Amino acid sequence: MYKIVFFGTSEFAVPSLKALMDDGRFEILGVVTQPDRPVGRHAVLTPPAVKLEIPAQAGIQILQPEKLKDESFQTWIKGVGPECDAFVIISYGKILPQWLLDLPKHGVINVHGSLLPRWRGASPIQAAIAAGDEKSGITIMQLDAYMDHGSIIRQIEEPIHADDIGSTLHDRLAESSGKYLPDILSDFLDGKIQPREQDHTAATYCQTLAREDGKLDFTKTATQLERLIRAYNPWPGTWMDFDGQRLKIISARIGAEDNAKSAGQKFSRDNTPCLACANGTILEITQLQPEGKSAMTGAEFLRGKRNWE
Repeated sequence: MYKIVFFGTSEFAVPSLKALMDDGRFEILGVVTQPDRPVGRHAVLTPPAVKLEIPAQAGIQILQPEKLKDESFQTWIKGVGPECDAFVIISYGKILPQWLLDLPKHGVINVHGSLLPRWRGASPIQAAIAAGDEKSGITIMQLDAYMDHGSIIRQIEEPIHADDIGSTLHDRLAESSGKYLPDILSDFLDGKIQPREQDHTAATYCQTLAREDGKLDFTKTATQLERLIRAYNPWPGTWMDFDGQRLKIISARIGAEDNAKSAGQKFSRDNTPCLACANGTILEITQLQPEGKSAMTGAEFLRGKRNWE
């Protein structure tokens, strides 16, 4: 039985943790996750998704250090680390220092939500949709000291559908990780898989996203913005300024071009709010949400907004 410590926090890590917990080849000595955080308007203290998936009867120790330098955490991890065949880290939210990478016998194994070396960084799922990539996938890799730079153990491809939004692709990649990780990890630890170095010259990068990144820029084409709207759904969301407030754009489609319109111009067509974008391209808004109100269709919005045009 292989001994591992699992590092993970978000929903993306949950299927993999569940798969490893259910697999008799692995003994999980502990799960390291982020501390409980205030969530929502009322700042309700909420455990991370990974913590919620661990039943009390599983007997798995849960550690939530605020910092990896915390003395109690360092004492624990330095005690169990050398016993471990590997650490597994998926969407944990912190960069592991070299002393941690060096503890387990076979290093630290990471699952990244892209086909590395494409889309190294914090938002690979959104980046792939926004760029119009035809496929994404997961990369199971050995972690090293550099961001998403380590040798590849195995990759699993996943097509990107024309109607994919960030959450649908996220969920499929997370499920793919849970499906394939146990066998691949076992084969790696058995010495049946030899990792291969990435082609570092082909690397592309994506950034950590914030709400401000979702502001729509109408000097881009409608195709670029339609992809961005899907990519950033649900996080960080896309929006535009309207009537001194943020108007959230939830979904849109590409309309017939109109070279008479200038970029950023608002108008309606077939009872649908439209926006002119670069090169005469047109974005038709199918669902939106005014600040402080519920989501609505474009037609519903127009019925209450006589100043759209």
